[in-house]
Amino acid sequence: MTLPTHFISHGGGPWPWVPNMAQELEPLAASLRQISAELHQKPKAVLMISGHWETESFAVMHCKRPRMVYDYHGFPPETYELSYPAPGAPDLAEDVAQRLHQAGLPTRLDDTMGYDHGTFVPMALIYPEADVPLFQVSLQQGYDPEKHWDMGRALAPLRDDGVLIIGSGLSYHNLRQFGPKAKVPSEAFDAWLHEALALPPEARREAILNWEQAPFARECHAQEDHLAPLFAALGAAEGATAQRSYHQKDIFGGVTASSYRFEG
Repeated sequence: MTLPTHFISHGGGPWPWVPNMAQELEPLAASLRQISAELHQKPKAVLMISGHWETESFAVMHCKRPRMVYDYHGFPPETYELSYPAPGAPDLAEDVAQRLHQAGLPTRLDDTMGYDHGTFVPMALIYPEADVPLFQVSLQQGYDPEKHWDMGRALAPLRDDGVLIIGSGLSYHNLRQFGPKAKVPSEAFDAWLHEALALPPEARREAILNWEQAPFARECHAQEDHLAPLFAALGAAEGATAQRSYHQKDIFGGVTASSYRFEG
């Protein structure tokens, strides 16, 4: 079975462990739980491309037991003691690095990076028992859309080998413009994204690679670290049908956000 790929909006910080945030984002939690529920069996591994890890070249997590990375600030003390003890996947990491090299993409193995919150937070809802091997591929600095698309394309065969590929970011990410100020730009960009992802594959690729032409593009993504995982998820599923798996409006008073599943 060819597994789908996903682009998820992963929320903010350790939100499932912060009561008011968890309540606000319950629709997001439900959508993340659905990712595992819709599969007939557990994948061999989950490959996560998180908006919270970028390197000069592409890098692949190579640890057997990755550490925790609490890359957020100002949250309750207990959220800095969270553990998601999923094993790494060093053998798969070596295979991934080789595939990226063969695609002409500079790549290295990384034995120090741990699970950042763009990875362990959604995974705690997708596979709460932490019993599926998990590893990450970094973004490349500069966020070149075509290079990240090519990265995903190089990894597409893994979908036939039981590896679930997830791009973890946010469809709206402007930390300086949350609340009511986010309402108009996030709604407009979200509507554009939904229309673009519904296009035929070649037109969809053209639209997404030229995302800066979208309405309010740079207001929604002043830095596109949280959008770049989408490029990889789509590159790994070029001909797939896009299905919106999560959609929520007026989050924290204004933000519209969505997630997508690519299948077929």
